[in-house]
Amino acid sequence: MKIRNIRAQKITKTVARLCQEANYFLPNDVHRALKQAHKTEESPLGRQTLDRILANAQLATEEKMAMCQDCGIAVVYLEIGQDTHITGGNLYEAINEGVRQGYEQGYLRKSMVRQPYSARVNTQDNTPAVIHTDIIPGDKLKITVMPKGGGSENMSRLFMLTPGQGRSGIIEVVLRTVNEAGSNPCPPVIVGVGIGGTAEMAMALAKKATLRPLGSVNSNPENVRLEKELTKRVNALGIGPEGLGGQTTALAVHIELFPTHIASLPIAVSLQCHAARQKEAIL
Repeated sequence: MKIRNIRAQKITKTVARLCQEANYFLPNDVHRALKQAHKTEESPLGRQTLDRILANAQLATEEKMAMCQDCGIAVVYLEIGQDTHITGGNLYEAINEGVRQGYEQGYLRKSMVRQPYSARVNTQDNTPAVIHTDIIPGDKLKITVMPKGGGSENMSRLFMLTPGQGRSGIIEVVLRTVNEAGSNPCPPVIVGVGIGGTAEMAMALAKKATLRPLGSVNSNPENVRLEKELTKRVNALGIGPEGLGGQTTALAVHIELFPTHIASLPIAVSLQCHAARQKEAIL
């Protein structure tokens, strides 16, 4: 079997570009969802807020400048084909160098602090990135950069439910999380829900669920029904755009599942802000 070589320098260059583009350009699916929400939102203040959100996104695109002053922690997802070989350097070092260059070249705010519970000295280059790696068949490398802002990330929650709490327990904790978050995650949000596995697996699933394109259909019919019910009930909370009231609190609720232990029901909730920054490339 032939092994395909990918240069570390190419990975660095790609990550640097993705960091900038993710901060500059609102994803097309999110833009469409916000425009549709603007048409259907009944609150005058909610419509006005959505109008400002869309105008801000347009200005960021035209000026190639960050949509938000919080340019996020660099979360990087890798899907590495098992028939690829990285040459010319270490893969993770190449990614961090890409983050370093991208945030410097793009005039993006650096937010990473080295010692979280004491001195909190800024690393000055937004590294290190948080890197998630999956090995997949093939000889391609897919890189997805998700700059995750502190306002939405701070609203993440993990619940270790008992199996008997079931579907109703899941609904209750999702609604509680969104309601307690209020305006902090800059709604309208995308709600990622991770169910199953272990505690850390549920958290990883919840964040990854926010990457799923808006308008896509869950592959599990039972999940489809739960996503629709959760979306309806979240929007009935009345939090609205930027927490100012209205029917548009969430653009979508996305669920990811993993089998779990007979004694467990882990559920994690990850909220993504209305900018939903992400950009991907395949090498």
